Amino acid sequence: MFRPKLPDVPTLPTAPVVPQQTPVPVPVSTSARWLSPTAGAVAAVVVVGVVLTALLAAVAVSAVSVAIAAVVLRSLFNSANKR
Repeated sequence: MFRPKLPDVPTLPTAPVVPQQTPVPVPVSTSARWLSPTAGAVAAVVVVGVVLTALLAAVAVSAVSVAIAAVVLRSLFNSANKR
């Protein structure tokens, strides 16, 4: 009376079911037709140029901040020695 009834276990099919796959045609993009082989090289040069410019800017900003810190520290040391 107080025991739950378990559902029947379904039987699994013995043969594996393999869905049929139809090949999907690959769409040809319209931009691939007018791009020449040199366009990839130009894009690579532009990307490398942007990356190198960003690195140069980061080095310049770091150098300026180190120079400012050196001037401030020198000023603090000089004022401490005069007292």
